[in-house]
Amino acid sequence: MFAVLRESALSARSQPVASVVTILMVVGMTLTVMLTTGRTVGAEQQVLGSIDSAGTRSITIRAESGAGVTSSVLERISQIEGIEWAAGFSSARDSTNARILDGTKVPVRQVYGSQLDVLGIPETFPVPGELAWASSTALEQLGMPEVAGGITLTDGSSYGVGGRITLPDFLSGFEPAVFVPQPSPQGNEDLSVLVVIADDPDLVAPVSDSVLSVLGADDPTKVTLQTSEALAQLRGLIEGQLGSFSRGLVIALLSLTGTLVAVLLYGLVMMRRKDFGRRRALGATRALIIGLLLTQTGLLALIGITIGTVVSAVVLAISGDPWPGTGFTAALGILTLLTALVAALIPATIASRREPIRELRVP
Repeated sequence: MFAVLRESALSARSQPVASVVTILMVVGMTLTVMLTTGRTVGAEQQVLGSIDSAGTRSITIRAESGAGVTSSVLERISQIEGIEWAAGFSSARDSTNARILDGTKVPVRQVYGSQLDVLGIPETFPVPGELAWASSTALEQLGMPEVAGGITLTDGSSYGVGGRITLPDFLSGFEPAVFVPQPSPQGNEDLSVLVVIADDPDLVAPVSDSVLSVLGADDPTKVTLQTSEALAQLRGLIEGQLGSFSRGLVIALLSLTGTLVAVLLYGLVMMRRKDFGRRRALGATRALIIGLLLTQTGLLALIGITIGTVVSAVVLAISGDPWPGTGFTAALGILTLLTALVAALIPATIASRREPIRELRVP
């Protein structure tokens, strides 16, 4: 294997013009794809990221007083497939800094769920049910920038502040937010809001139906459902349109590059037919001839892919365009290499089938 690799490298060096042309074709194709489709993919990722940040997978169920939605629903929906995260929230009650009784009032909600670490609330903590976690906005309004102190509710109950939470986009409507986690609910606690996050935007509709079917509300007329299904459909439309455009352009460029590589190598085979004839006369097998040409093409393609990727990265960075990502770049490199190898296969096969005696008679 090493001998074939060494021979292929020496063969490429012995034909500098053809080798440089092959490298430049691969560089040109890589640059073209990265600066066109790559830009499109980068922009697509930014757009989809922006849409996702708005919560394309969120399902929010609001229950008015007397609806009869309790924390027991969390146990039932845990059996539904396609749910990434879920939590229930009680109705809000006003609170103030325990040392500033006439201070700014901030709403406090009991929160029920087993994945509250998403908010920055630890899974276990001392005195369960007696500590509250607040967002930065709530802490500022309470006058607790250092996250130290306690809060007093209008009903006289009080809680210590255990830490700061970071609200994800789908919970931004709770700001200013103060949550009191309830790690061991009885199942009969009334919920005002139930938030469910589906695994995938396409699952929003079926998951919504499943959650409603096990909601267990006493009065369904007091329950409202808000989903991001419209955003999910918009996301799918954008992804489909941009994806089809990108695939079409890449296929066209790969086809063009493959054709040019095939034509170039075929010309080289015809020019070196006496060389291949001598190799065959000296005992080289057809497989060896094919292996030499494919290895030579692969080496040149790898050099071109590397140069094209580095140059395109520099150009994208200078222009301020988003990088399409490691996955796209790696896939492009693999496709380019495979295209060059497939394009070289026909000329290599032709070279391996040359009859030694006939080629050696060529003046």
